[in-house]
Amino acid sequence: MCIAIPGKIVSIVNENTATVDMGGVRRDVNMDLLGGASESVMGKHVLVHVGYAIAEISEEESEETMRLLKQIAGLEEIDTLESESP
Repeated sequence: MCIAIPGKIVSIVNENTATVDMGGVRRDVNMDLLGGASESVMGKHVLVHVGYAIAEISEEESEETMRLLKQIAGLEEIDTLESESP
């Protein structure tokens, strides 16, 4: 099973690399699979797998995916169905 981590592009390193913030952890990520790194990708959200940005996603999808990953890892409280019912 492969897991891609969502993150936000926060800076451009060079034409092939951008720095991506993934839940507070910043890593330089290869952007070649998405056409390279340029100012036009600043602030966009991507999925990162083994050091490569593999897909662009919406901010909402990025936040929800990160929330679920934290929940799976036990870093966020899991809401019970009882707390959601009226």
